Amino acid sequence: MKVIICGAGQVGWQIARHLASEKNDVTVVDNDADLVRRATDTLDVQGIAGFASYPDILERAGARDADMIIAATYSDEVNMVTCQVAHSVFAIPRKIARLRSQSYLTAIYSDLYRREHMPIDVVISPEREVAEAALQRLAAPAAFDTESFLGGGAQLLGIDIDAECPVINTPLRQLTDLFSTLRAVVVGVRREGTLFAPEPGDQLFPDDQIYVFSHTDDVDRTLEIFGKTTKKQERVVVVGGGNVGLAVAQALEARAQRVRAKVIEKSRSRAERAADALERTIVLHGDGLSRDLLHEANIQRADAVLAVTDDDKTNMLAAVRAKAMGCPMAICLVNDPSLVPLMRPLGIDAYINPRATTVSSILRHIRHGRVRGVYSIGDAEAEVIEAQVLSTSPIAGRAIREIDFPEGVLVGAVQKGDKVIRPVGGTRIDEGDVIALFSLAADVPEVERLLQVSIDFF
Repeated sequence: MKVIICGAGQVGWQIARHLASEKNDVTVVDNDADLVRRATDTLDVQGIAGFASYPDILERAGARDADMIIAATYSDEVNMVTCQVAHSVFAIPRKIARLRSQSYLTAIYSDLYRREHMPIDVVISPEREVAEAALQRLAAPAAFDTESFLGGGAQLLGIDIDAECPVINTPLRQLTDLFSTLRAVVVGVRREGTLFAPEPGDQLFPDDQIYVFSHTDDVDRTLEIFGKTTKKQERVVVVGGGNVGLAVAQALEARAQRVRAKVIEKSRSRAERAADALERTIVLHGDGLSRDLLHEANIQRADAVLAVTDDDKTNMLAAVRAKAMGCPMAICLVNDPSLVPLMRPLGIDAYINPRATTVSSILRHIRHGRVRGVYSIGDAEAEVIEAQVLSTSPIAGRAIREIDFPEGVLVGAVQKGDKVIRPVGGTRIDEGDVIALFSLAADVPEVERLLQVSIDFF
């Protein structure tokens, strides 16, 4: 597949890295020559320095015979014009644009993106994706990472294993015997910085980080088995009242179960905008790092603090201060992946990486086969892929133990009709089933081959 990626920032670079590793023909376009050089020096891609919306630049990037264009520059308007030029001048069949402004995303204006108006096939909104990720973290506070699959029927949970975990030093196959009714599967283990797909005889040790697929109804029990207590989040303090913080607060207000939220915002204009948009949420104007302001927000009585300003270090420091003042749960937004290893030493319980979230939503639309969802784990170390099984797929009609999956791949859950089941060796995969697979990055091309018989990304 020939793909043009406009924007060589973190999101564009990560998408280029994913696609280039799978032997796609990738060209990166950015008006910053240094970013283009970084991409061409570190990845197997071509690079063009120039403005992505200019027809001559797209022509040089190979737009005449491109299969897809992904517009992920920092400017919404450049992304929109790029898609228009790609459609009108070069007839590129698949166009994806990242848009940040909420005004462009309001449902009543959705007609704007029809083929005869502004021809964008897929609109990705980082703020909306991140707000959704934040709400998922709040829903499973004992997990450092979480994502929904199979129409909400299964959850991927990232769990830290500590010395108090009751099942350490227990082979994974024994867990199946001990908890025979538990619909959960350990699909990934990160040990001393290395992520791998475990074997049935592998044990878990303190300081491991594990990824578990659980039936949604068994999430609380799964967390308990791995030594985590679950508590309802009734009081939440949100540090940052921008698009993400506002979206989270509005979603909390809309919940049937009452959640008392308070928002702290440093910018007066943003604070006023948030106060106007929210009905029951208290908005405090001031610095989220201020001990006095956190005290005024009753941080010591809050169940969780969510730090989602546009500054990574502010988010981390606000989370650390809130925990020091007695808040039991701290979640923060971190753009820079190099800061993630500092989370555990600082006592931060969970983090949201907006770039990983945006990368995941873009990958969902460019995978081959009937792929319905993709979630990127860590620093592009692995993917969880949700896909419908086609009649022509090599895995259709075979039991899991008969399928020649690569070593780095495990089946986490299977949906048959409206029923989500825990997969075992004898589980037969049939046409129409939806499966969720954990795959190390190197094994993704083989997974795609097993899921499809021909390119099918329309």
